[in-house]
Amino acid sequence: MDQTATRTDKLKVTFKPKDGDRREPAVTRVPAGTTLFHAAAWTGQPIESTCGGRGTCGKCRVKVIEGACPITPADQDHLGEADLAAGWRLSCQAEVRHETVCEIPRLLKTPKTAAFGVGRQVLLDPNVHKVHLRFPEPDLHDQQPDFERLRDILRREGFAMTATLPVLRTLPKALRDAEFDFTAVLCGDALLAIEKGDTTRVCYGAAFDLGTTTIVGTLMDLGTGEPKAVASQLNAQAIHGGDVLSRISHTMGRAQGLGELQQLAATTINQLLEQLAARAGVPLDRIYEITVAGNATMTHLLLGIDPEPISVTPFIPAIGRGVEVRAADIGLAVHPEGRVYLFPSIGAYVGGDIVAGLLATALPRGDALRLFVDVGTNGEIALGSEPRTVATAAPAGPAFEGAEISCGMRATTGAIEGVTITADAVALQTIEDARPVGLCGSGLIDAVAQLYRRGLMDATGRMLGQDDLRDRLPESLLSRVVTVDGVRAFVLATEEETGGRRILFSQKDVRQLQFAKGSIAAGIRILMKVMGVKPEDLREILLAGAFGSYINPASARTIGLVPAVPLDRIRAIGNAAGEGAKIGLLSYREREAAEAMPARVEYIELSGREDFNDIFMDVLGFPPLDSLP
Repeated sequence: MDQTATRTDKLKVTFKPKDGDRREPAVTRVPAGTTLFHAAAWTGQPIESTCGGRGTCGKCRVKVIEGACPITPADQDHLGEADLAAGWRLSCQAEVRHETVCEIPRLLKTPKTAAFGVGRQVLLDPNVHKVHLRFPEPDLHDQQPDFERLRDILRREGFAMTATLPVLRTLPKALRDAEFDFTAVLCGDALLAIEKGDTTRVCYGAAFDLGTTTIVGTLMDLGTGEPKAVASQLNAQAIHGGDVLSRISHTMGRAQGLGELQQLAATTINQLLEQLAARAGVPLDRIYEITVAGNATMTHLLLGIDPEPISVTPFIPAIGRGVEVRAADIGLAVHPEGRVYLFPSIGAYVGGDIVAGLLATALPRGDALRLFVDVGTNGEIALGSEPRTVATAAPAGPAFEGAEISCGMRATTGAIEGVTITADAVALQTIEDARPVGLCGSGLIDAVAQLYRRGLMDATGRMLGQDDLRDRLPESLLSRVVTVDGVRAFVLATEEETGGRRILFSQKDVRQLQFAKGSIAAGIRILMKVMGVKPEDLREILLAGAFGSYINPASARTIGLVPAVPLDRIRAIGNAAGEGAKIGLLSYREREAAEAMPARVEYIELSGREDFNDIFMDVLGFPPLDSLP
């Protein structure tokens, strides 16, 4: 039976270690047309390569045992007739057209790895390479042009090379100033520069989490994989709105709006680059590549691409795949020929930041069913494992950011980030242990969970009054149950505790929280319905993002934000997008795995589902306390 498949089919690929190698076989399924090199990258197999899968180094050879792979010109350039007859192929050229079994030889040396993301060991294989070369000056007996001479020497070293006109203009003088003892700097196959002498030890890149509210950057040593400096700053675009729709509206309302927002994003990143470079003592022109993980709107705005179609049905972005551009073309002040890579998107509202988060967790590549939740104004959710992964976006609104909450605020000094209601008192945890000023998102979730657990609120979210509670509470708590302008509220902090006004948590605040958590909980339930799984099937729930890091897992479970699983299965993983951006910077093959995400992760559009409203209404309330494990 002919097993040849169309590009929409998934084909099984098995990577077997060479005889005597104790590694376990790795199995994956890939779309037809995927190269064995990229399939191996998805499974984390360390196939040796220096050219990044361009067919020039000849090092990524594998032996195809089952499944025909035609011989390519690159195979003929690098492999002998006997090897070709025995089934050896360059994995970067061998496309999967059948179910395939191949053998991966043991690496000649142990590759460098580093721990990143969520318990991941990442192979260090950056897209930037520095190659130290020496060759004789040309003379009348050797008149080969500079570009061709350099290209041929690099090809023998296993690297492909191209060059832009600005680089070609610098080439003659740079080679002769260096007296032909120099370091060639390559990003992929693009020649960035010729540097005098051996500069191979000085090689840096920067990884950015391009958030709507905050931008976080990390300067990385590309040779060692070590972070050299970290800095964060509010996104300067915020002066034109706190959410993506406000930013899009600004581009629609002003002729110069898009340019203004592009410049503000670039300015913020440049300010962070200056801080990072200064802290690490690294010149900006030694930063050769930047990776950026951001949602689709932030990515469009940084590139200066009109984001308006993202905001209206049918929500179509201009780009979905990962994009590489010159840093100078978008106003980023690193090496003049430095490159910027922006992660791909899965959907209009499941963007590159979530792809980077999935890369950091390896959720679509693992064998355990896991749930990934990035809690924020837009709640992004992914559920799955290697066989199947689905994702969606749930518009939660700004409540988790402290907006539309009577005493709400962002997570800054004095914000209440934790609430505990004991038998007779209220204990507050504030950022930097300062006097309480207001309530941020994590404190909001705690407050609702604690009021519910202490019986001050019922499962529908209705706050009880003093008459309902008089026989159940001591005066120290009962006195905190108040009514203001006809609306019930609970006093989280008194005037004495704040040094000023009371901090109240009202019935209206509860409702805002319910709508926000209901949207995310409905999105989770729909994905579980699509996958045909139950809470007990979940091996792990991962709470991502800066906000997710501060959520109390017990409180999130109590209010029904996440499914009712044992607490040891709920894990805060911090800035997963930033971790993914670092991984993509340090490992080109991991970046290739990120590029494969949109084809492997199914996007579920909630607005098109008839069952969303019913499920949303069903999860607005809180789960019975006795149902929690």
